[in-house]
Parts: sequence; C-alpha cells; structure tokens
Amino acid sequence: MQIKGVLFDFSGTLFRIEPVRSWLRAVLAERGVTVGGADFERYAQELEEAGALPGGPHPRQVPARLASVWATRDESAELHRAAYTGLARQVALPDPGLYDALYERHRSPVAWQPYPDAAEVLGALRDSGTRVGVVSNIGWDLRPVFRAHGLDALVDAYVLSYEHGVQKPDARLFHRACTLLGQDPTHVVMVGDEPHADGGAAAVGCDVRFVRHLPLEERPDGLRTLGLLPGVA
Repeated sequence: MQIKGVLFDFSGTLFRIEPVRSWLRAVLAERGVTVGGADFERYAQELEEAGALPGGPHPRQVPARLASVWATRDESAELHRAAYTGLARQVALPDPGLYDALYERHRSPVAWQPYPDAAEVLGALRDSGTRVGVVSNIGWDLRPVFRAHGLDALVDAYVLSYEHGVQKPDARLFHRACTLLGQDPTHVVMVGDEPHADGGAAAVGCDVRFVRHLPLEERPDGLRTLGLLPGVA
C-alpha cells in the first residue's frame, strides 16, 4: 500500500509514563509529605497493584464498585478522574490530598517521555509529506505534552476519546482521524500497542501495526522498524 497517513496511539506507543515510584516520590515531595523507606515501598507497590497510574500497569483487579466507571473511563474527563482516583483510594496514603495530586501529576508533561525514536520517525514522516494523527483513549488534553517535548509541530490532528464521548476500538474515532488527515483509510496506517483498542482501525480499512509497551530503554527503535517510510528501518 502507499502510505499517505499514519495514526499513532499515545501512551505506550509514542510516549511512556514515568515509573510508579518516580510518580509517587515527586508528589510526596511536592506536598511536603515525608514517609519512611519501608512505607514508601509499600505505598508504591500497592499503587502499582491497584493500577492507579494512568499509562502504567493495569489493575490486578478492579473493584466491583468501579467496574462500570473503569469500562468507560476514557469517554469523559470526569469518568477518567473518577476511575483512577478511585483505584488510588484503595491504598491508605498518609495525606488525603495525595489522591488528586497523584492524578494531576500524571497529566504533567514532566511525567512523560517520548520513546527514543519518536522524534526521528515523526520528523521523517513530516519531511516525506505523510500526514500524522494521534488517536488516544484518554481523559485529558495531551497536546501540552507534545508541545513540551517539541513534537506538536509534527502532528497534523488529534482525536482524543474524551472529546468525542467514545473510546477505541470504536470505529468512529479512526474514521474521524482519517477525515481530519484528508486521507482514505486504505492509505492510512494505525500504530498502537493494544491489539483490541488499536486494532479497531482495521474496521475502517486502515492497516494496523503494533509496538510493545515497554520501558524507554527496552524499546529504542520500535517505531523505526515498522516500515512506515522507505529508509526508516
């Protein structure tokens, strides 16, 4: 196929969230809360098991009271916040203000880093005239993250689930993204890390390619090897 447009997922595809321990450490420092080493490790482990960090490990188990919110968490900003702060509140943290502070931290550009080859691949696509979009299941505006890391100028369109009230794999998100790029879906590739969610692009005719959701240092060239451009391999 002739690739005229590429859609990318955000978390685990172009960017990676900081580790749970860094996330917790930063918020404790910000709020001036001091905890002992053993308590810190316990809080971090329990938050990780709860799946309280968006973009981090999935919950080991979602409480029944949060099941419906969790299932639709990316359809609105309110549901997203309720889902993740609800998961965090399973952990008995020493300051009740930490739950909202942790949620706010994960929305900050400093909590995210692009994968090592993200700028190179996005830049090469832009230089070749290939249109680029971001399609994300998310409950907040990720555009400031792209701007802070100098990648916003390389993206032509954003389609964010909470702005449309539906979440991947709903075909409407991918159709909207292709429309914004001005491309027929049969000339567009969707790149993601979740087969169920990102694989929904196939329903509108997109080719779908996957990367592994790994720490930055373990995936230096996952995007580069997808064959999105001649000479980028």
